[in-house]
Amino acid sequence: MFQKIIFTFLSLLALFSCKRVDDKSKTKIEPSEELKVEIINEEIIEDPKNDLKLTDENIIEFLYEYEKNNKENKVRIYTDFGQIEILLYNPPYHRSNFIFLAKKKYFEGTQFYRVINNFVIQAGNSDNISVSKKRKNIGKYLLPNDFNKGHFHKRGAISMPSSSLDNPYKMASPFEFFIVQKKEGANHLDGNYTVFGEVIKGMDTVDRIASIPTDEIDWPINNVYINKVEIID
Repeated sequence: MFQKIIFTFLSLLALFSCKRVDDKSKTKIEPSEELKVEIINEEIIEDPKNDLKLTDENIIEFLYEYEKNNKENKVRIYTDFGQIEILLYNPPYHRSNFIFLAKKKYFEGTQFYRVINNFVIQAGNSDNISVSKKRKNIGKYLLPNDFNKGHFHKRGAISMPSSSLDNPYKMASPFEFFIVQKKEGANHLDGNYTVFGEVIKGMDTVDRIASIPTDEIDWPINNVYINKVEIID
């Protein structure tokens, strides 16, 4: 009888020990924890703080190299008013700059902050501090103008505004762009701003945005956000 009790006790002890070992093994290979590590690592890689800070001194060399492996030239802009598809031309630095910022997801959360019906809608800025942080992480730089490619400010043209700084060479503000909405175009802008693309689908969306009410400085009364910029080709 005593031996039977001892045998039962040892059997239970062995079973309990095996269960603890099994449980411990499962803890080590839990898939959700492995996935979490991968996500954290991906976030660190994509963190713009780890990338080269762009400046006036290094921007041309950077975009020259970037252009070699980033040839995309079609993008789709998503807004609450609809979508706008854009074909980018090849003033190489301006196209590459736009693709670079799109891949960095810079434009997401920026706004159409200057809207003038029967003229232009301008985007790429915001009064949100998160956008300022994005710019700071990417760097501070301007792009040279490129007026001699035979492109004009026709309806649907995508162009890059000049910096608001003292700017005798009409250096372009790289984070912003405007779309000509005026039916007859805006040829008086030719030679002052670099046209680097055109709308190929979604001018009805441009017209809807252009028609919304604005304040005295042409900022929409109700903010119009860029929800996403998708590279499609």
